[in-house]
Amino acid sequence: MNYKINLLSEKEKNFLEKINYFVLNYLRYILVITQLVIILVFFYRFQIDQEIIDLRDSVSQKKEIINIVLPLINESKRIKIKIDEISNILNQQNKFKSSFDYVLFSFPYSIKLTEIEIDNNNNFKIIGYSKSSKEIDNFLSSLKKDKKFKIIEIKTLKKLEDNYIFLIYLKDYLI
Repeated sequence: MNYKINLLSEKEKNFLEKINYFVLNYLRYILVITQLVIILVFFYRFQIDQEIIDLRDSVSQKKEIINIVLPLINESKRIKIKIDEISNILNQQNKFKSSFDYVLFSFPYSIKLTEIEIDNNNNFKIIGYSKSSKEIDNFLSSLKKDKKFKIIEIKTLKKLEDNYIFLIYLKDYLI
């Protein structure tokens, strides 16, 4: 066995020697670690740049899709407006047909219809005659009982010779 024993005390190092020792022993590790960090940041930057490019491409593709689809969307909106208008017209026609059918089918055979006027709001003006005022009263009572119109008014009732002439207003048909 060999032992080395140093009996001389270590002499104190000056500032320049300390820096030299630090540079030779520790600075190389710091430089290597710094270089690794720089390389990692560099690769991360490549990755981020590629994601930015991909996102720009995606945005431009979506803009193109929107530009292509926009006329279709506008056309579908116009068609929806037309469909709504048609639906409103059909509803009005169905309301008119329903009110007209109701008035005609509820009209008794004993009463003769001479004139019927219908305005845009499905309000009826009915002119007719009958031999008996009781038949006209029964007709009005059945209309009021059915409650298909909000307002049922008899405007005139005149007796001429052997007939009663009447004018009836039917307003605001309720479906």
